[in-house]
Amino acid sequence: MSQESRIREEICAVGASLYNRGYTVGSAGNISARLDDGWLITPTDACLGRLDPAELAKVDAGGNPVSGGRPSKTLALHRGVYAADPSARGIVHTHSTHLVALTLAGVWREDEVLPPITPYQVMKVGRIPLVRYRRPGDPQAAAQVAALAGRVRGALFERLGPIVWERSVSQAAHALEELEETARLWLMTSPRPEPLPPAAIEELRAVFGARD
Repeated sequence: MSQESRIREEICAVGASLYNRGYTVGSAGNISARLDDGWLITPTDACLGRLDPAELAKVDAGGNPVSGGRPSKTLALHRGVYAADPSARGIVHTHSTHLVALTLAGVWREDEVLPPITPYQVMKVGRIPLVRYRRPGDPQAAAQVAALAGRVRGALFERLGPIVWERSVSQAAHALEELEETARLWLMTSPRPEPLPPAAIEELRAVFGARD
């Protein structure tokens, strides 16, 4: 199996896993991966739970369609992240319930939507900033996210949900799941938990290479 074929299968497996566990519904959300000669991205209005490896949209280095379905309308958003962060090889964007609810209820801070309350949040996710509401596909939102890439691992769109990038599609999905679980914990606890002490966060960074 070629590398591209493996990535196609990975995108479909990750999409089905996220869909089956309620991280996305209907035709919401999208996934992409960087290739040596362009990108793969889920087709526009595709259900992540029913993706076909052969129907994933492939675009070349210039963003021109090569094969498969019509690329998601978020293609420019994904391409901006890849251009700004050479280490990014996979991107996952969902409308995850608890993270969308967090933006409705009020995030912790605009530059860090959740406080660092668990070690795996610090290790696997890091600081996630808020991007204020703009319509889906708005180029200004894409530009805002691209400006953040390389400094953070993802962002949270107000009323729309998270976008996370990593060294593979699977790793991006894992980080997104950790972020969604942290939002769920934060929203279900009262009083709200205190952040981990600064010394504990520094230890996680020193031992595990956790990002800021």
